Amino acid sequence: MAVRPIRVYPDPILKQPCAVIDHCDASADALLQDLIDTMLDSGHSVGVAAPQIGDSRRAVVVDVSKSKLGRDNNHGLLTMINPQIIDREGTHTMREGCMSVPDYTGNVERAQSVVVQFTDRDGCERVIRTTGFEAVAIQHELDHLDGLLFLDRVSSLKSDVFRRKG
Repeated sequence: MAVRPIRVYPDPILKQPCAVIDHCDASADALLQDLIDTMLDSGHSVGVAAPQIGDSRRAVVVDVSKSKLGRDNNHGLLTMINPQIIDREGTHTMREGCMSVPDYTGNVERAQSVVVQFTDRDGCERVIRTTGFEAVAIQHELDHLDGLLFLDRVSSLKSDVFRRKG
């Protein structure tokens, strides 16, 4: 379909909760394809959420399989419509970055393991358990659907946010 421009904070769409997708139709499929195309085009992204490309519907894509942190523990390309976390275990702090906050990274505490329920691109209901980097990436992308950025989750803007080196 299309590589779409990434919306950058403080774009207001990034702070708005997204709407549920009622039908897995051609429009939802086109959105997922745009998310995939945009993620792959970046060359380094492991996930993109709909509001990052200017769409306020509940859809994300995640694929950590090509990342050194996720290479050995992943579900491949996940296309998720209306995803929700239904269980979480443990905690883990990790440095995160975001294409919508390009100049900074931050230490974020997230669940070590999550169970996610969603509808996939084929319209099938799925439930997966994931751990480690993939779990972090999914939590990060799902936050976008609720109008949250990783900056909203850092303990201290002073000590847990870092300017990217250049």
